[in-house]
Amino acid sequence: MKDEKQNQQEQAAGMGLRVRRVWTLALATTTQLVRMKMLAFLVLFCMLVVGAGFMFSVVNPEQQLALIKSVSLGALQVFSIVIGIVSTALLLPKDMEDRTLYTILSKPVPRLEYLIGKLLGVLLLVGGGLIVMDAVLSAVIYARQDAVLAEALHALEMDRQATPEVVARLEQTVAAQGLTWNMHWAVWAIFLKATVVTTMALLLSCIASSTLFTIVVSFCAVIIGHGEALLREFFFHPHLSGTAERGASMVLAMVVPDLAQFDILDGVVEGQMVSWGALADMTGIAALYVVGYLTITHLVFVEKEL
Repeated sequence: MKDEKQNQQEQAAGMGLRVRRVWTLALATTTQLVRMKMLAFLVLFCMLVVGAGFMFSVVNPEQQLALIKSVSLGALQVFSIVIGIVSTALLLPKDMEDRTLYTILSKPVPRLEYLIGKLLGVLLLVGGGLIVMDAVLSAVIYARQDAVLAEALHALEMDRQATPEVVARLEQTVAAQGLTWNMHWAVWAIFLKATVVTTMALLLSCIASSTLFTIVVSFCAVIIGHGEALLREFFFHPHLSGTAERGASMVLAMVVPDLAQFDILDGVVEGQMVSWGALADMTGIAALYVVGYLTITHLVFVEKEL
C-alpha cells in the first residue's frame, strides 16, 4: 500500500514537472515572438477598427453595424492566420540558428514537450491578440450601436414615421446587429481555425528545411482548406461513386484541413444565432486536427537529425 501511494505521488510530481516545463517553454516562446515585433499587426488592427467605426456613413443602421463587424472580423482572421503561420515557421530555424534548441534538448526535456511548448507559446500570442482586439471591437460596436440608433430615430422623427411599431422594429434590428455573444463566438471560431493552421505549420516546419517553403505551403493549404467544398464538387462528385467520393473527401480533409467548417463569420455578421452544438462541433474538429497533426509532428521531429 505504501509503495503504491509513493508511486502515485512520484507520478503526480513528474506530471507537475512536465507541465511546468511546457509552460516555461510556452512563456519563453511568447516573449521571443513579442521581441520579434510580431504584434505590430495588433496596432494596425486597432486603428482599423476605430476608423471603421466612424468611416461608414450608411443610412441603414443594420448595414452600418454589419460593415464594422465584417471588416473587423475579417481583419481578426487575417491577423490570427498570418501570425500563426509566420511565427511557427520562424521558431524552429531561429532556435537552431541561435543554438537554443540544442541547449533545451540537452537538458531532460523530451522533444514532445518542446513541440507542445512552442505551439502553446504561439497560441498564447495569437489568443492574447484576439482577446485584445475583441475587446476593442466590442467597445467600438457598443459605442456605435447607441449612436446609430439615435441617428436612425432622429431620421424617423424628421420624416414623421416614428410610430411605436417602427421604433420597436428598429431597436430590435439594431440590438441584433449590435454587441452580442455571437460576435465573441465568431472570435472563438477564428481562434480554432488559427490553432489548426498553426499546428499544420509546425508540422511543415519540421519537414521542410526552408522557412519560406513552410510559409508558402501553409498559405497554399489555407487557400485549399477554404475551397475544399468546391474541389469536392468539381473533381470528386462528377467522377466518383458515393463511397469513393466520401473516401476521397476524407483523405483530402486529413491532408489539408477543411477550414470552411470554422466559417461562421458571414452568419454572425447577418445577425444569425450560433448554437451550442455548432460551437461544440467546431471545437471537437479543431481538437482532432491538433492531436493528429501534433502526433505526426512528434514522429517526424523524433527522427529529425539536429
